[in-house]
Amino acid sequence: MPRVLLIEDDQAVRDGLRLALTYQGHTVDAVETGEEGLARLAGDPADVVVLDLMLPGMDGFEVCRRIRASGDLPIIMLTARNDDIDVVAGLEAGADDYVVKPAQARVLEARIRAVLRRTGGEPRSPGAKPGPERHGDLTIDREGLVVSKHGTVIGLAPTELRLLLELSASPGRVLSRQQLLESVWDQGYLGDSRLVDACVQRLRSKIEDDAAKPVYVQTLRGFGYRFGPL
Repeated sequence: MPRVLLIEDDQAVRDGLRLALTYQGHTVDAVETGEEGLARLAGDPADVVVLDLMLPGMDGFEVCRRIRASGDLPIIMLTARNDDIDVVAGLEAGADDYVVKPAQARVLEARIRAVLRRTGGEPRSPGAKPGPERHGDLTIDREGLVVSKHGTVIGLAPTELRLLLELSASPGRVLSRQQLLESVWDQGYLGDSRLVDACVQRLRSKIEDDAAKPVYVQTLRGFGYRFGPL
């Protein structure tokens, strides 16, 4: 069964979500603080982390950054407000998705299953080619799921890799944020375009020489993103 680490300081919320997720088939380990969560991950890895942003001591943003710095574990953040600043900051810290509190268990369950589908199986890559592809200085091996630049392998989180594979499958084709949500996040109209923008920023920071002047993942204002160089 999928193992969920729930980091939430509110006992009523923590107990309620643990009970609901356990009923839905997950193995849930629930802790109160970010420090406890990091310690638990060090000794007993989980499949996905559900992380409250507003924690005592080390806040959720810092916990998210530390988890992401050490690996590709999927992270879903819980935020008390649908606030652009909090949501964007959490996504930029490395979260894969978010749910606004009070979190409905069925919504959180759907997000957990979606993020596990994205990270547990092979990324979808329409038009996949059998061998490594060269795009300027960037090499993409779709079969081996390896991306390198100048011969050096680039470490990408699963969602970043899926986004790159989706965009690079059709160089020059403009894909809207909605199209990317449906193909990369499996969320359809329920998705949030900020997920795409934040993931693009993280991807650019890893594959571009200058993230402020992107060559590979280009923005077409009002339309979406396309993959270059053309």
